[in-house]
Amino acid sequence: MYCPQCGQQQASSEMRFCSRCGFPLGGVVELLAGGGVLQSVGGEELREQALSPRRRGVRQGVVMMLLGTVIVPVLGILNAHQEQTTMLEILVAISAVIFFAGGLMRILYALLFESATPGSRGDSLTDVLPVSPAALNAGARISALPPAQSIPVSEFTSRRMNTAELMHPPSVTENTTRLLDEEKSTRGE
Repeated sequence: MYCPQCGQQQASSEMRFCSRCGFPLGGVVELLAGGGVLQSVGGEELREQALSPRRRGVRQGVVMMLLGTVIVPVLGILNAHQEQTTMLEILVAISAVIFFAGGLMRILYALLFESATPGSRGDSLTDVLPVSPAALNAGARISALPPAQSIPVSEFTSRRMNTAELMHPPSVTENTTRLLDEEKSTRGE
């Protein structure tokens, strides 16, 4: 496996951070294990996101009405055991209106005004699953490890010494001048 940030090959797939740049590799391992698709922990969460807003609204209204069928009779039974009129009678009436009328109003609102397509709110499965590589690194601006302070191994290789770097070679005219000077000194001039 290679680090997606710096390209360093990792020693094993169990590495949690890149050995060169410190990039967290946990998400990369999950991405590779899922075949390039991010896996979510909660499958029910994804199914709930796949529902259209209209369907979700109808479902909420039905749940409110079902809760009303349980709560209103329980409050009515508790009120029947009271000998005098109390606040419980008013609570029974208010809960009946809230649960039944509120549930019915929620269903009607969902059917009339909310969209039937799952992608209308921007949180559908097509918006959640494909993640660009830039988005994977977006949260990792602050590294969990300090920056690398070592010299990469490629810098330790001994380089062959170039002697031309130590002393510049003499020019052609210097050699000719030196030969002419020697010739004059042997002639005695």
